[in-house]
Amino acid sequence: MSAVVVTGMGVVAPTGLGARRYWENTLAGRNAIDRITAFDPTTYSSRLAGEIRDFVPADHLPGRLLPQTDPMTRLSLVAADWAVEEAAVDPGTLPEFGMGVVTASSAGGFEFGHRELAKLWSRGPEHVSAYQSFAWFYAVNTGQIAIRHGLRGPNGVLVTEQAGGLDAVAQACRQVRGGTPVMIAGAVDGSPCPWGWVAQLSGGVSRCPDPDRAFLPFDVRASGHVPGDGGALLVLETERSARERGVRSCYGRIAGYAATFDPPPRSGRPSTLRRAIELALADAGLTPDRIDVVFADGAGVPARDRVEAEALLSVFGPYGVPVTVPKTMTGRLSAGGSALDLATALLALRHGEIPPTVNVTSPVPEYRLDLVVQPRRGAISAALVVARGRGGFNAAMVVTHSDPSTRRMPEHE
Repeated sequence: MSAVVVTGMGVVAPTGLGARRYWENTLAGRNAIDRITAFDPTTYSSRLAGEIRDFVPADHLPGRLLPQTDPMTRLSLVAADWAVEEAAVDPGTLPEFGMGVVTASSAGGFEFGHRELAKLWSRGPEHVSAYQSFAWFYAVNTGQIAIRHGLRGPNGVLVTEQAGGLDAVAQACRQVRGGTPVMIAGAVDGSPCPWGWVAQLSGGVSRCPDPDRAFLPFDVRASGHVPGDGGALLVLETERSARERGVRSCYGRIAGYAATFDPPPRSGRPSTLRRAIELALADAGLTPDRIDVVFADGAGVPARDRVEAEALLSVFGPYGVPVTVPKTMTGRLSAGGSALDLATALLALRHGEIPPTVNVTSPVPEYRLDLVVQPRRGAISAALVVARGRGGFNAAMVVTHSDPSTRRMPEHE
């Protein structure tokens, strides 16, 4: 069976809009975590986030879409536009049901919902937008992307928090292998509003006020994570389909995937994260020594970091593989986080460079991880991406090199 490859990528992240800018800033170690500007965070216990601050929706989308969409949906639409443009795919030339979209979401349009609830309680129900009926919904990004591009193929949404980006890509791969020529998949997520922020605060958010010290996964000073906004969407198709369309280069192959679910807290049973990693490697037909880099989940919560470190140690051995957590520059992006990590892994394959884990200067010695804290050059043939969602979701995905040639990125990249 022909392998599933990535032929287009749309990145929207606190560290850059478009794959090119994002990659340059990530390699440079530019930290985008800072004090929240979307609202006044003074009265909240945590005041830092990785925000996308240079995005002007009207520069990218028609005016009719702006009143009916949440900020995350607008970002999703633009990321999908960029991915489709780079893949040079015209949905109109495909069979009627030949292209679909699968996204992941943790909450939906939180900011849109917050704004309309404020209108409800302060001004009355007649002032609530009719678009509230769908703009808040966790499936709205999939729906709006499908409408914009006329996609009548398999469409869906997954809700597995941070693991969702990988799970959505895996579901899209199943559709491609099942005969759908082209799929869009991934996640853009976030909740930049007071209502969404309250929901975030119960999940291990750091109270540290210093942007350079608040999110330190695998560090002795780890005290929690910093939330953020953004993610990535990818275009997926078979290698045969890409060749037939004249695509000369791909980012890489989706070589292996697995998902597991942890037992209930306080059950006394261990995490199944190690099992997810082992199953993903087996699905890819690779042994641990074939993996050149791991993009770790990096929760930033000491207990969760320990579980992940133990899983990596058991699979790869002490200092057995370079491990990196580029999300220390963006924060954890809920469902968008693992999609962005996957995009970063594909960029690392293309450019032969591992991006850094910034600000981590005192790794926990007993974890015995080869933590990459400065950009590291070298041939990369296979990368493992690990993601863990609140509630027990684990996902692992292996991507491998597809084509040593490169292709010029579009101007917006």
